[in-house]
Amino acid sequence: MATPDEMMSAVTESMTERTGRSLEEWVVLVADSGIDPLDQNAVRRWLKDVHGVRQNTQWAIADAAARDAGWVRPSVEQYIDGQFTGTRAALRPVFDAVREAALALGDDVTIEGRGTYVPFVRRRQFAAAAAASARIDLGLRLPEPPVSARLEPARAPGAATHRVRLTAVADVDDEVRALLRAAYDQNG
Repeated sequence: MATPDEMMSAVTESMTERTGRSLEEWVVLVADSGIDPLDQNAVRRWLKDVHGVRQNTQWAIADAAARDAGWVRPSVEQYIDGQFTGTRAALRPVFDAVREAALALGDDVTIEGRGTYVPFVRRRQFAAAAAASARIDLGLRLPEPPVSARLEPARAPGAATHRVRLTAVADVDDEVRALLRAAYDQNG
């Protein structure tokens, strides 16, 4: 499976053919539009509504326009740190326990940075952790979910089909580790 950078490269390489403009031309168009290039949502919405640009291409253009305006993509740890500030800072130990359990599943597990959740990826995303107001939502991609009273149907975080609500480090117990293992195994 391609990495996010490889996928964006593929989108960028075929952009002129699909949209009639190169990435560089789109970046200039965004800069001339009057939209703040650091407002990623506004840029993507404008690209879709005014120019009919599809989603992955929107992301590539908005990202390039923001970088052209001086934005630097945060590191994975900076994304994570940003999610555990203020009232959510108390949830960091719960997240750290989830991260430890996910990384223990195999050397092929990676963590990616996102603004609102943390994906755990094998060949594809198998789990994601998101800080809610007083809990961590552990999203799991489980095409064949095991029986567990703790599993709830979900559409988020990330590509989750199910979630488990975690409020304390003790909640990351053998059952949660088994559910993580099931998601890991089902997405390999």
